[in-house]
Order: sequence, then C-alpha cells, then structure tokens
Amino acid sequence: MTTGLKTPSSYYMTLINTFPPRPITNDAEFNATQAQIHLILDRSQLTQDDRDYLKVLGMLVYDYEEQYEPMPMLKGIELLKALMEESNLQPDALVSIFGSESVVLDVLNHKSQLTEHQTQALASFFHLSPDSFA
Repeated sequence: MTTGLKTPSSYYMTLINTFPPRPITNDAEFNATQAQIHLILDRSQLTQDDRDYLKVLGMLVYDYEEQYEPMPMLKGIELLKALMEESNLQPDALVSIFGSESVVLDVLNHKSQLTEHQTQALASFFHLSPDSFA
C-alpha cells in the first residue's frame, strides 16, 4: 500500500473529468488548456483543488512551450532591453553602471557600444554571464 497519497475530492475529480489533463501536442490543445487555466483563474476564490489542478495544467503548458516554442536567444543590447522591460526598469536605474542617463539611452538606441566595464557591471547587476552582453 502506498502512503502519503490522499484520495481526490469529488470536486477535483470533476475538474479532471471536465478537462482531463493530457500532454499537449498541438496549438489547438495548447489554446484549449490555456482557456481552461483562465477559466479557473477568473474565479474569485480558488480552492486547494483548483491550485493543484492549475499546477498540473501549468506543467503541461510549460512542457509544450519548452518543446515547440523555444525562447529566442537574446544577446547584447536586445537582452538588456528585455531584462529592463521584464524588471520594469527605467534607464535612470542603470546610471550607476553607465554614468549618466544619456549614455544609457545612447547604448539602448545603438548609438554607443557597451564597454568592457559596462558589460561586467551589467552581468553582475542582472546575475548573468558577461558573455550574455557581448
């Protein structure tokens, strides 16, 4: 007998039977799984069963995206722009690295190249390899 596994509630079984989690193999299944996720997330109160089910669906979406929608490999200034957007940073947040906001803007607008010192400082700031900004 296996211990540690709890018997699923009737509500959890309803979730499973309404939209059975299966590996996603195409865009239609991907879209349907995302729609199911949003349907549950739109509820005002999520139960532990909802959260458990969402975790399973989320893993399926993640697996599909990893296999069929690889992240583009960004480097240099494009990576810097993406990191700034993701972190909701404005150019003035990088003045300590670049010396002035105008230098930050020049780099972001491809009017200036990153120096070795800036590359090292950005790598440290974002916890990445300096090669990411080369």
